[in-house]
Amino acid sequence: MIGRRLAALALALLLTSVADAVEPPAGLGYDHALNGRIWDVAQNRFVTMDALAAALSTARFALLGERHDQSEHHQFQAWLLRRMVESGRRPAVAFEMVDTTQAPALARHLAASPRDAAGLGEAVGWGASGWPAWRLYQPIAESALAAGLPIVAANLPPTVARAVARGDLNGLDPALVRRHALDRPAPAQAEMEEEIRAAHCGALGNALVSGMVTAQRARDAEMAERLVAGQRDGAVLIAGAGHVRTDRGVPRALAALAPDSSVASVAFVEVADGWTAPADYAARFGATRLPFDYVWFTARADNADPCARMRQ
Repeated sequence: MIGRRLAALALALLLTSVADAVEPPAGLGYDHALNGRIWDVAQNRFVTMDALAAALSTARFALLGERHDQSEHHQFQAWLLRRMVESGRRPAVAFEMVDTTQAPALARHLAASPRDAAGLGEAVGWGASGWPAWRLYQPIAESALAAGLPIVAANLPPTVARAVARGDLNGLDPALVRRHALDRPAPAQAEMEEEIRAAHCGALGNALVSGMVTAQRARDAEMAERLVAGQRDGAVLIAGAGHVRTDRGVPRALAALAPDSSVASVAFVEVADGWTAPADYAARFGATRLPFDYVWFTARADNADPCARMRQ
């Protein structure tokens, strides 16, 4: 146990200043056998941080899937982005959390203050968006702006996504609907509906679930379109882990848009007590095999039961 906690502290020192590093808290999985380890799904083996950074640096599109309120996930995303820059890459950096209606405000801020990561959140109205605090994401923006990388607003506006969930596709570009077959059920429709039910702790009526799957697909399609359109030297996507699954989500949409481009998907996955083999975590995604190219295991942000919070 002591060895695992020391390893976690060493990783924190790598990603932060010595002054900022603190002893990891107990009870959140810092002493878990998988914490800090990276699983290469195709090769069925663990790889180093350096090996992962090298693999991402050769991919046209790097998709980094997080738990939104886990601060370590954002530190690791920022570290991988810096390593890509150090390798000579200059990708665009697209955020799920910034929608296309915020693009003009984003452009105005960057034109006036091209290195001001701290003020970017306020400039796009992040505080009213419902996403976790901008300070969690700021390290990613700092890494991007320090290298002069473009930042891209990647997501559908919430009003459009909500309309799609109600069955109204009129707010979508007809070409987007056609290219991604959004007017037809998904190939994995049943599995995606079950995933939506589980994510909402069984609290959704069946009438809502099908539309929410379509809205999820529409967001994935829009993000893929923004990645392709916004790229300079490829692109990096910052998004929730569900959006970067290789069996659906943004990778599937990218395959339709840019079939010859290489894509690398990384999920940052919190460890669970008693689950000590990577394969154990496939069930968390309703799959028999982990649906990512790489999985970077991390400690938990907390031990709260999200369904208990929803019931309250």
